[in-house]
Amino acid sequence: MIESLQDAQSQAPSDRVIEFSDNTFLVDAALIGELLHVPVTSVPVLMREGQITSVCERGIGEDEGEFRLTFFCRSRRARLITDLAGRLLRRSAIDFGDRPIPDAQRATG
Repeated sequence: MIESLQDAQSQAPSDRVIEFSDNTFLVDAALIGELLHVPVTSVPVLMREGQITSVCERGIGEDEGEFRLTFFCRSRRARLITDLAGRLLRRSAIDFGDRPIPDAQRATG
């Protein structure tokens, strides 16, 4: 299993890659593709086919005002932590290798 974690502040400044409006998140396909190791042009297709799935969680307590967006594809899981302004606070990716991602970890949304 390989994991990488990056604090968004250690990244070079970039355009907002996450937009939030009307209780909907819009995430740049290039970021999803990078973290899941799939070509950016394949991201929308894989999402429509249900091969990329996602889940969104709202932070509570000390994480109030933050959201965790998790994307799954094959043996990879990518997580993005954002605030309501769309600032990317943290991002991480895990490759589970030959081990399948547990069904409890994989959600459709």
